[in-house]
Amino acid sequence: MKMNRFPFAASVLMALAAFALIATPASARPRAVSKILGYVTAHSHDGNGSIRAPYRNTDVGYQVRLPRGTWVYCRTSCSETLRVNTVDVWANVDNATPIGVGTLQQECGAFGCLRWERSF
Repeated sequence: MKMNRFPFAASVLMALAAFALIATPASARPRAVSKILGYVTAHSHDGNGSIRAPYRNTDVGYQVRLPRGTWVYCRTSCSETLRVNTVDVWANVDNATPIGVGTLQQECGAFGCLRWERSF
């Protein structure tokens, strides 16, 4: 008994083509990036000076440029993200562990840096 391989091969080929269309990521296209919108200035909370850097808008949100040219997404605000990632990057390191350095945990909120202190 002879078996025709053409229908089987055609169905496998069509299944692979359909899978390739489904598996293509939607984010494969490049994100639209606008030109530089302006500059933000970040001032250190610990006396480490200040820094000025450009910011831009993308499809996902605003980005600020770090000193070596890397663009990072702004979290709380572009100036806070710049401050935490540059002038105050090592300011709040406890026990010499770099966990949390330059992250959202180090940024101040919408009302500034609120500090809770209790004394007796």
